[in-house]
Amino acid sequence: MAAIAILIIIAAAFLYGEREAVLPAASAQPLLAPASASGTEDAVRADPNEGGGASVVPLQELAVQSKQEAVVTVPLLSAVSASATARATSTQAEKIVYLTFDDGPSKLTGQVLSILKEEEVTATFFVLGEHAKQSPELIQRMKEAGHAIGNHTYNHEYDDLYSSFPRFWDQIKRTEEVVREITGVRPAMVRAPGGTYGHFDETYFKLLEQGGYKVFDWDVDSGDSKRRGVPAAEIVKNATSEKLKDEMIVLLHDGTGHEESVKALPEIIKFYKKHGYTFRALSPDQKPVQFSLADASKIKTKPAPSKAWIESHIEPNAALFGPGEPLYVEAGGVATKLAAGEYELTDGQYMVPLRSTMERLGAKVSWDGQSQSAVIVWGDATVIIEPLKETLVSKGVEVSSPLTPVQFSRKNNSLWISLRPLLEATGHPIVSFEAGREERRVKAM
Repeated sequence: MAAIAILIIIAAAFLYGEREAVLPAASAQPLLAPASASGTEDAVRADPNEGGGASVVPLQELAVQSKQEAVVTVPLLSAVSASATARATSTQAEKIVYLTFDDGPSKLTGQVLSILKEEEVTATFFVLGEHAKQSPELIQRMKEAGHAIGNHTYNHEYDDLYSSFPRFWDQIKRTEEVVREITGVRPAMVRAPGGTYGHFDETYFKLLEQGGYKVFDWDVDSGDSKRRGVPAAEIVKNATSEKLKDEMIVLLHDGTGHEESVKALPEIIKFYKKHGYTFRALSPDQKPVQFSLADASKIKTKPAPSKAWIESHIEPNAALFGPGEPLYVEAGGVATKLAAGEYELTDGQYMVPLRSTMERLGAKVSWDGQSQSAVIVWGDATVIIEPLKETLVSKGVEVSSPLTPVQFSRKNNSLWISLRPLLEATGHPIVSFEAGREERRVKAM
């Protein structure tokens, strides 16, 4: 009899254990004690396997557990369920939406910035150079509010931009300089007017990437530029009707004529907040969203840039956005910063772009096409630079030699010149050099 009783106990234990092993998570729920709704006092038992997680168990059940060993599986099931919930929560991807605005700044941009501030939302503005030049205060306001600023070319003229890559490049560089002059930072993000599809060929994508830029298209088109006067309700619908993904880039406009986009903005923000999205500004460090290339038959044939053009424009440009120490130049009580890529150290001499360097220091620079010479006026000094003769002539200040041989080069349609003879010719001889791990400095009188 004792042997039979032992066999029965072993069989029962085996069957019970097997049932527990295959018990699905959903069927485990009834075993979890619900919160008391009758006023009965409950006890909270902490789960030792979770960071502070707890299961609520009625006191009556705890008393039963002390008498019935089989019921001790209840907190174990609770722990499994809590652990699974915690894992699901920790692996859930953050949902991010990037609001982007093209064609500004305009008189509407201030309203957009006010709405974003009120809603505590950051965004990205792809600006036109000609508009940024007219409204520098709005560009500065974008920067101070923590928004990202991207490059949307200079004038948005399709016929010019998509006639050849050098024409597109020229507009990008013009806008880049406008933004840099206002903010001190070069925008590395580019958005093509009308988007890349049907406009970019492989050359556009390849050379912009080699030049250090990131091209961004979008996931969601609000449709606010499909025609004039698109109503706000339609813009909201378009901006919120796409299938939601973990990351969304929404296209909007803050240029002239987009009053309805401003009206739609609060509702668009409300929608994405309701669906648990975080608002962020785009960054050149992230992988950009780009449209695929259109069929070659749908793209107008464009002449490819020459190898010499690529070597003088694309290759040196990448250094503007790469690592490297900035060069600070101080002369005549004025200081300016040249980013890595805005200067070169060649044969022991700093080579700098003539016009941008001197204008930042307060000089006026002009080009005489007839004599093929540059003229610099800075205080009492006038310097005539003749690249073809590789000389510069100084007037109005005392220098060791009024006619000085000088080193020149050309990059990005800019004339580069060695810094020392340039400063000396304007009456500002160099008094010190410093080169550290984080920066370089040149100080002149």
